[in-house]
Amino acid sequence: MLQHVTRDVLVHQSDLLRNNTVVVRGPAGVLLVDPGVTATELRCLAHDLRASGGPVVAGFATHPDWDHVLWHPELGDAPRFGSARCAALLRRLRAEPDWKTQVLQRLPPEIVDEVPVEPFGLITGLPEDTAELPWEGPAVMVVEHPAHSPGHAALVVAGNRVLVAGDMLSDVFVPMLDEARDGGDPVEDYLAGLRALEAVADDVDVVVPGHGSVARGPEVRARIELDRAYVHALRDGVEPDDPRIGPDVAEGWEWVRDLHAAQAQRVARRRATDRP
Repeated sequence: MLQHVTRDVLVHQSDLLRNNTVVVRGPAGVLLVDPGVTATELRCLAHDLRASGGPVVAGFATHPDWDHVLWHPELGDAPRFGSARCAALLRRLRAEPDWKTQVLQRLPPEIVDEVPVEPFGLITGLPEDTAELPWEGPAVMVVEHPAHSPGHAALVVAGNRVLVAGDMLSDVFVPMLDEARDGGDPVEDYLAGLRALEAVADDVDVVVPGHGSVARGPEVRARIELDRAYVHALRDGVEPDDPRIGPDVAEGWEWVRDLHAAQAQRVARRRATDRP
């Protein structure tokens, strides 16, 4: 079910990982950001959009993770955009002879038969340094940064003062670093991404993360500071004081502690390797 965030921005949340699909309404139709994740949920989303009289006229993927580049035939054939780096990575993946097998191996086993694979990752890359999304609707600014994943880009729906944050600023997931990246420092990349989001924080009143609940008002900057404190703790080799992995973590999300422990070990190994 679609829930209003502002007058023209709505959210449809998936059951599995509390994925947030963002809908931005324009005069001729809607912009659909990170739709997901099962075929049933995507058909439900398409039904809700038809019922509200809003055809999909554009799509956007905030980054190339599997759960952010999905689609369904019932959503139509509107252009689906992403950053140039995001699109290039997905093109390389789809050029592999066994790309479908690779995609299926990334899915949680409980939904492997429920995710439409054929339209996976068909993203058109925006020109480098694109500042505004090309669509006939409210102005949507593109904020690309190096955190979490190659070509990660947040969106600012300017007139509605909404930041669509992709896989950052979540209240259920701790920050996840791009450990697979060749070269660079994933910790510093994440901190750079947070600075990019902080630079637009005064322009928004609402944050929609890729997973979890919507943040409003003072909680916008609180989410940024929580993510930064977590990354600083990883960098400094101390245990974070973070409610997302603390004793009062939400029921069913205890496994995020294991995710954090594995990530902390990888960062510690990198720090030991880099030490002179």
